[in-house]
Amino acid sequence: MAEAPEAGVDVEALENEGDIAADYIEGLLDIGDFDGDIDMDVEGDRAMVSVVGATLDELIGEDGEVLEALQELTRLAVHRATGERSRLMLDIGGYREGRRKVLFQIGTEAADKVKQSGEIHPLEPMTPFERKVVHDAVAAAGLRSESEGEEPNRYVVVHPAS
Repeated sequence: MAEAPEAGVDVEALENEGDIAADYIEGLLDIGDFDGDIDMDVEGDRAMVSVVGATLDELIGEDGEVLEALQELTRLAVHRATGERSRLMLDIGGYREGRRKVLFQIGTEAADKVKQSGEIHPLEPMTPFERKVVHDAVAAAGLRSESEGEEPNRYVVVHPAS
């Protein structure tokens, strides 16, 4: 479900980012001889580009590692074309959307544990995308969370209510 763009967001610039990213991804798909359709959208304050197709597991990789690398390369391509840093989100085969649901549940369950125990609860290391979803779930449960550690071992810590 797409969120409405936030006030003050330059939707036209984000749509341009999406177009640049789609062209870049389309080129990669052609080079790798992958079939896939590309969807573009603006969600909140970022461009969203999704690739859907039958056999895209190779582009996701184990735990989304290939997807993360492709997203960074795509952001670099957008930066090179626009001169602006991109927060573009790339999804392939619905991986991120499915992962978002799982992570929201993890965040909700961690918040429930903290509410019951009254003690802080650290989680496993996660990517920035994953941490953001968990932070959102914890906030929705009325608690506070912080990211700690250094990449690639940065993790979320859920704190009890003050």
